[in-house]
Amino acid sequence: MAVRMTVLASGSRGNSTVLSSSKTSILVDAGLSCRETIKRMTAAGEDPLALKGIVITHEHSDHVSGLNVLARKLRIPVYMTGATHDAWRKWTRSLGPRRKQETENGSKARIEQLELFKSGSSFQIGDIEVMPFTIPHDAVDPVGFTFKIDGVKIGICTDIGHMTENVRYYLRACDGLMIESNHDLEMLRGGPYPWSVKQRVMSAVGHLSNDALAKFFTDDYDGGAAFVMLAHLSENNNHPELARVCAEQALEPRRSLLASNVLKLALQDVPTETITL
Repeated sequence: MAVRMTVLASGSRGNSTVLSSSKTSILVDAGLSCRETIKRMTAAGEDPLALKGIVITHEHSDHVSGLNVLARKLRIPVYMTGATHDAWRKWTRSLGPRRKQETENGSKARIEQLELFKSGSSFQIGDIEVMPFTIPHDAVDPVGFTFKIDGVKIGICTDIGHMTENVRYYLRACDGLMIESNHDLEMLRGGPYPWSVKQRVMSAVGHLSNDALAKFFTDDYDGGAAFVMLAHLSENNNHPELARVCAEQALEPRRSLLASNVLKLALQDVPTETITL
């Protein structure tokens, strides 16, 4: 059975990824508009009508801005923690009238098919086993995910301030790994953000830098994945080649363990090529 993954978008302006088996397709986060999600899925050869659910990592707008309209249009369930759902409801109520109209499609901020989960407890969507785990980020109850399909394990973990023991535990023995490489520290320090925002990004509940990810690759990564996808790259405080080189240098000493490893980058404006395992 083939496992497919297509990153529709990754970055501060919207995040969304399609993960599929031969029987089940799910969406991880819904940070693009409904129209753009369907457009990118169709361009990538994925049928939006085949989606069986949307799983949400946390309530920040770049992960949920298209959620309500998309779930209503496709009539599919949404999976999130109770705290994330409460925060999402609060966020939708805080929007201005025009933005609220776009987000809620003229209706109340209510998910018709809501499925709540708890971090550390797995659940099934079709033949996909979903395991949410706690991550360090400045949201109310943020999670990363691993997905198991017929023995294949895919890890998706972005928006993490630092690599905790919990995160390292759940990312062991992945056959495919999508992980954050958000910023270059020098670009961030010298960049246009206000100092308060820079402090937030660099904090223990902010975003993972290229160097912090490289340290994980050097010290803790088991090297078993057939691909590693660098994700959530900052458009202002990083550059794809900086992220790539930093990761490659960290992985190079383990090259003998990574004979089949492919390093890829997820970007904001274009979907990745579909990866099949």
